[in-house]
Amino acid sequence: MSHKKVFLMAQAYRLPSHGSFTVDQIREGERYELSDGHRIYCAPAGESHSRRNLSGGALLDSDPDVEWAGVDAGFSPNPRTMRAPDVSVAPPPPRKKGWISGAPPLAVEYADEGQDEAALETKIQELLAAGTRYIWVARLTGPYRVEVHTRNKPMRLLSITDMLEAPGILRNRIPVRALFDRTEAHRVTLKNLLQREGYDDIDAILQEGFEKGVEKGIEKGKIEGKAEGRLEGEAKGRVVGKIEAILDLLALRAVDVDPKTRERIRNCHDLAQLDAWFAKAVLADRLEDIFENPE
Repeated sequence: MSHKKVFLMAQAYRLPSHGSFTVDQIREGERYELSDGHRIYCAPAGESHSRRNLSGGALLDSDPDVEWAGVDAGFSPNPRTMRAPDVSVAPPPPRKKGWISGAPPLAVEYADEGQDEAALETKIQELLAAGTRYIWVARLTGPYRVEVHTRNKPMRLLSITDMLEAPGILRNRIPVRALFDRTEAHRVTLKNLLQREGYDDIDAILQEGFEKGVEKGIEKGKIEGKAEGRLEGEAKGRVVGKIEAILDLLALRAVDVDPKTRERIRNCHDLAQLDAWFAKAVLADRLEDIFENPE
């Protein structure tokens, strides 16, 4: 169906006179929108429609530049109009009861089987007139596709392989497929959430993890190296101390130590052997009392 034909249908759909209802007469939870004072009943969403509302809303809400997004949120640009797109992206509204003033910069409508095309076109025109910059109509029947409506411009039709964008509202482009396919929506949502935490993508996290692992490994190596060095130093200190103790003890006991024996003692790094020599040196009167084969 052509855009022009739908628009003419919408013109015929609109009632010629103003309705009598105002937004303050529509209570939260009632399944009505308001168009020029006329109540418009909104039936509950079916399985396919409701599932896409949920994943599409989470997808848009996760974009790094989005501060607020809502599902079925009622926007009222004037007292006689209140529209509730399936998914809306807007600046954070005041935290108060009642409908949100104005219109969302970005609105998404899922059009399923049985969609009233004239009523949908009227809703699109009212939102655009109220200030909505982009309206994406995701078609759930026939080939998956999205209609992009903007004010004073022809409608653009995007296929499942195209990309959606909303400059000034969303930081990232969105694959059309993500509005229909839950797995693709999760993939894009994950990327958005990572960007909110300062990562470009999952590869950036893996790279950071690798780099942190390397840093920890290096630091651990330094700590272990210091510990090993300290232990090694302590062991060497005990050896050197024992060597000096043996030589001092022999000097005190007036035991003459020839150069070769002195070198033998200094070249020994076996602490157990040095302990044994020291024990013998306590009572030794000559080198033969300590060494079996003194040279």
